[in-house]
Amino acid sequence: MITPKAGCPSGWKLGWRYQDNEDTGNINSMTSNHHFNGFFFDDTIHYYCSKTSYSGSGSWPRGNYCIMRYGSSCPSGFSSGSIYWDDEDSYNMNGKGGYVPSGTYGSNTRINYCCRSDGSASSYISLPTTDPFYLMRYTSTICQRVSGMTVREEIITTDDEDTSNNNSVSGSHPKVTGTSNHRLYYCYYS
Repeated sequence: MITPKAGCPSGWKLGWRYQDNEDTGNINSMTSNHHFNGFFFDDTIHYYCSKTSYSGSGSWPRGNYCIMRYGSSCPSGFSSGSIYWDDEDSYNMNGKGGYVPSGTYGSNTRINYCCRSDGSASSYISLPTTDPFYLMRYTSTICQRVSGMTVREEIITTDDEDTSNNNSVSGSHPKVTGTSNHRLYYCYYS
């Protein structure tokens, strides 16, 4: 998951991605008073929390939401997909470290996701409530409700490569608007 300012849950591993966004007339934007842990300027540095081993009990509840994929497959009940960012072509400085979601991290960025729509976003689901966390919107117009948590939608828009932009999406992926600049809809739970 994208890391909230509160940090990763106990036992989860931290990683980061420096994404070199468009250099000319950059219009990156995000929700004011957001809860993302990272640096957001003409380029973006996102931090990620990855659960690298199985622990806990039960399975992910039915609903309408997406999570970032770690490893080669999605948990039961989810379908996989990806979002591809055509990052800056000139003097590209993309980088990464630690534990990041599955994907491709070169001069452009592809992140893999796991999504499900086998329940209503307006129905409450049960997830751990000890720490703040993010899910992502899928096909619903609202964020998935989670018992015992308040939710706030937070949006990140990245200004991607202007020249011959090749942004794309495939399979089951979080809600994204825009073609040459991606806008993603995150749901922050606290």
